[in-house]
Amino acid sequence: MSDAPLYDRKMLEALVCPKTQGVLSYDAERQELVSKAGHLAYPIRNGIPVMLVDEARALD
Repeated sequence: MSDAPLYDRKMLEALVCPKTQGVLSYDAERQELVSKAGHLAYPIRNGIPVMLVDEARALD
């Protein structure tokens, strides 16, 4: 079994927020991609980012 993370860092860097087309930051603790401009956090489930606005968590 590999010690590699469940995600590909380069793939994460290529993703943008589907709402704003802005930059995302990775929150390792919550396993989310955060769009500060869109005030949304997109979940990463089983190593796969779920890039749907309807699935995103609203940020305060």
